[in-house]
Amino acid sequence: MSKEIALMTQGLTKSYGKVRALRGVDLEVQRGEIFGYLGPNGAGKTTTIRCLLDLIRPDGGTVRVLGIDPQADSVPVQARTGYLPGELQLDPNMTTEGALRYFNALRGNKADWGFVRQLAARLDLDLKPAIKNLSHGNKQKAGIVQALMHRPKLLLLDEPTLGLDPLMQQEVLRLLAEAQAWGATVFFSSHILSEVQAAAERVAFIRNGVIVEVAEPASLINRAWRRAHVRFRQPVDMSSLANVPGVTLLSQDDGTSVLLQVEGDMDDLIKALASFPVSDFETERPSLEEIFLAHYKDDQEEE
Repeated sequence: MSKEIALMTQGLTKSYGKVRALRGVDLEVQRGEIFGYLGPNGAGKTTTIRCLLDLIRPDGGTVRVLGIDPQADSVPVQARTGYLPGELQLDPNMTTEGALRYFNALRGNKADWGFVRQLAARLDLDLKPAIKNLSHGNKQKAGIVQALMHRPKLLLLDEPTLGLDPLMQQEVLRLLAEAQAWGATVFFSSHILSEVQAAAERVAFIRNGVIVEVAEPASLINRAWRRAHVRFRQPVDMSSLANVPGVTLLSQDDGTSVLLQVEGDMDDLIKALASFPVSDFETERPSLEEIFLAHYKDDQEEE
């Protein structure tokens, strides 16, 4: 992967009245990279993306997109970018194909219409209905097609899988990998840890308008805790489970079931359970918000 920088922000700040949405965001995304931007709702993800495209002006800081200052020259930045906003607004009376042809005309009719139809087919998107007759999920698919259709050098996608069923979510992630293969840099925001784990090479956590960590998804997953609910065929003495490294006993029910919290690798717990008459075993990963609370609790208390 090239070490050239596709996206860079230094000390990026933005306020809406008294609300400080961005409080000094520092980011570097390499060309050809798939980069996830994670954070709870209201953390500053959408504001960052809008500043990158000069759709809103930051209060301070430096921004470079594909080597260009978008505040000084936004047109070439937007021409090289495929953008999916969090709330895509389309003319409700246009057909889906009409809306896509409109976007194509704005871009100088550079898209291969055969490629557009291929994208629509893969996402099971009918191009004939009017936008006003589309479900939320199909409107999202139309937005994804318009972002990809001209094979841009940069994709800026705000929650691209929002409102899609699991099969379509996986198809979108495959399309992002294919975009990377044609040389695109992909920067997408999300609050879904599993999809970022599947797609991104690196991820930045933003919380309260500040980047708190940049890491590889695998390292985040390994550090994240999980809940394990274990049921037994008969009452057992489960006190020994509390001594397993990384395991915390949360609750138990008459010796026949137990709820555990597991930090790190599950291997030690699995080995310990081998000596018990287990009838059922379920695990649950935490939400991103829970991971934030677990890893940045001290920071929140300081604030």
